[in-house]
Amino acid sequence: MEHYSVEPPPGLAYRLLRRVIAVQPEEARVLFWCWLYIFAVLSSYYIMRPIRDQMGVAGGVNNLQWLFTGTLAGMIVLNLPFAWLVKRLPRSRFIPLTYRFFALNILVFAALLHFADTEETIWVGRVFFIWASVYNLFVVSIFWQLNVDLFSPEQGKRLFGFIAAGATLGAIVGSAVTASLARSVPTMALLIGAAAMLEVAVFAVARLSRLSPGLQQRPEASADRPIGGSMFAGFTNAFRSRYLVNVSLFVLLFAISSTFLYFQQAGIVNASFKDRGAQTAFFATIDLAVNVLTLGVQLFLTGRIVVWLGVAVTLALLPALTILGFGGLAIVPSLGVIAVFQVLRRAGDYAIARPTREVLFTVVPREDRYKTKSFIDTVVYRFGDQLGAWSVAVLRMFGVGVGGVAMIAIPIVALWLANALWLGRRQELLEAEGDAKSRRALPAGRG
Repeated sequence: MEHYSVEPPPGLAYRLLRRVIAVQPEEARVLFWCWLYIFAVLSSYYIMRPIRDQMGVAGGVNNLQWLFTGTLAGMIVLNLPFAWLVKRLPRSRFIPLTYRFFALNILVFAALLHFADTEETIWVGRVFFIWASVYNLFVVSIFWQLNVDLFSPEQGKRLFGFIAAGATLGAIVGSAVTASLARSVPTMALLIGAAAMLEVAVFAVARLSRLSPGLQQRPEASADRPIGGSMFAGFTNAFRSRYLVNVSLFVLLFAISSTFLYFQQAGIVNASFKDRGAQTAFFATIDLAVNVLTLGVQLFLTGRIVVWLGVAVTLALLPALTILGFGGLAIVPSLGVIAVFQVLRRAGDYAIARPTREVLFTVVPREDRYKTKSFIDTVVYRFGDQLGAWSVAVLRMFGVGVGGVAMIAIPIVALWLANALWLGRRQELLEAEGDAKSRRALPAGRG
């Protein structure tokens, strides 16, 4: 059996990195390639996101709910061939194949949008909106699938927040590229650039496959062999395990509360600004504040927070903040309250809740790290979007205003808070059981 070694990084670089996070020498290079990987993936998406949003508006705002429904259908359909690849191929093959499939899709859309006439462009744009919405969740989910397979629970607590900072930087760079070039560069060129970034991600995956055995903490993951099992395991396992049912519930309630807040924001902003330019400036200001706050927390605090507070309390922070935010909106449904709420909640999600949520998957079997995680991250998440959107629509039909919707959201989020505490404690118990099994499996004299 071939063994790989990971040489310690240069002394100065490693010492500087150690001041930011608690990283071990064998983890440093893996961390770099994880950063490049997620940076490339998020840059690719955020180059395309403004194009997607513009096409959604061009296709008719009244059709947006149907585009979201189409997105959910796309998520369900795409999970089956992906599960087949996971079953038959090692991750060093099925991950590059998946990304190159998406890159080919991007190039096809680039050609269609370039050569289509005005009427055709509207229909191509609607399909592109659905496809890009599927793409976003799917490619990011695959990144985290690989990470929860490579890193142990203990490593995940220390490192996932710092790794997520690469995603934030990618989002900033991708958005800046499109914002600065959209008026002077054809859409086709931007899409080709987005496809090229996926090839950078594939290169990073290849490097991670070579370096992963040096981590030495997940020997079953380092083998990089086909996982096998059933194509439908992602669907069925999500409902067979009490733990995974609660992970699904966590994602579902998060998505519902996010959609509630999105509609609250839309109503308040629409009432506060009549000028579209002012609305856009407000949203841009929110995005800037979120990205700055997120990046600072990810780089310096996330890993420490998870280690200090534990998974249960850390997971509960976002639901607790959301209860306070909806409470504030119920009392004072104003632009200032919605702005502060959105910045703190979105930054708390990106910087703390999302990396901690990924730690939940480090204690499940390998099949669930890929198949079930993909199903939860994509289908369950988008189903939550649908449930939240149609719930708000029904409430508005009955004349429920901003304050009333906020009050209805609070008990839903309270359920999410209880779920987060249960999940965190269960994760810590499963981690302890896994550590005990590992110690018993060690040869005599090595424990």
